[in-house]
Amino acid sequence: MSPPFKFAHAGHADWTQGAQACMQQLGAIPSTASLGFLYVSDALIGELDAILAFFKSATGVPNWVGSVGVGVCATGVEYLDVPAMAVMLAEFDPADFSMLPVLRTPQDIEALPSDAYFAVVHGDPANNRMQDLIEGLSAHVTSGFVVGGLSSSHGETAQISGGVVNGGLSGVLLSERVKLATRLTQGVSPLGPRHHITTANKNIIGSLDHRPALDVMKEEIGEVLARDLRRAAGYIFVGLPVRGSDTGDYLVRNILGVDPQNNLVAIGEHVEPGDELLFCRRDQQTAEDDLLRMLAAIKAQLNAPIRGGVYYSCLGRGQHMFGVPNRELGLIRDALGDFPLVGFFANGEISYNRLYGYTGVLTLFG
Repeated sequence: MSPPFKFAHAGHADWTQGAQACMQQLGAIPSTASLGFLYVSDALIGELDAILAFFKSATGVPNWVGSVGVGVCATGVEYLDVPAMAVMLAEFDPADFSMLPVLRTPQDIEALPSDAYFAVVHGDPANNRMQDLIEGLSAHVTSGFVVGGLSSSHGETAQISGGVVNGGLSGVLLSERVKLATRLTQGVSPLGPRHHITTANKNIIGSLDHRPALDVMKEEIGEVLARDLRRAAGYIFVGLPVRGSDTGDYLVRNILGVDPQNNLVAIGEHVEPGDELLFCRRDQQTAEDDLLRMLAAIKAQLNAPIRGGVYYSCLGRGQHMFGVPNRELGLIRDALGDFPLVGFFANGEISYNRLYGYTGVLTLFG
């Protein structure tokens, strides 16, 4: 039986002390360690080059991927808005992975190896072609699956792919010989049925089911919130159903504003007449229930012990959604065991060929 991957995590304002603590946790570095995952909180972004250089030198592992985030996570623990880092040393056969250089336009995908099966990626939220890049890479890899997250930060962002990079989508391509399983969990629940968008201009919706959009929204969110729409901010969202999904999947987008005089609703996505939409609410119990459903499903999918995993959660999740620190990562550990897990809180999560929000994306390696 193959041993679990080595991993470590530490929170410390002095990056050198945090990195040294991680090295102590890692212990002896296996000669088969071939790919490092490194997640660093944005409080340490100014030291990211030095942190990466330190781990390359101290571990002898040459290949690294990762990201900056407003928070990082590891097995059973979340570091939000504090200086911290999480590291995992995967033991993949060098023939079974290749580094993914920064993709800035869809044309960059054409030069990639044609036998790639699966991609783990980190993206720059400033690239306005991110959805095109995700779809293009999904079409290129033979499984169709791309997983990862967009960097999050109170200031600058950065990703890791060999070195510190930015400007596009980067990460690692895996072959079909790497045993893995991946699943997504939603963080909001539908309030009512799907509606057809009957008039819209870019991201502004005029009518749903031939009725004023704001009237439909008020009916679904209830009288208390409808009387004071400002209270609905951060609690009510829209879901855009994913065409062809056999699991009722939908993309969650923010409601950016309403126009009571003209009964308009503005959302964080361009839509067209004929598209479908549903109103959703952010709800701790529903988020927990869906996370547990996802964990049961991925557990049933496994046919080998978990050697390690990566988890990308929305920056609006964690204790903001689950009420207390470490609850989200604690539920994963309770369901699947005390296995090596690292990741970060993202500004958008990537699963299959889509960019999501308010979701958690878990990928396990066997």
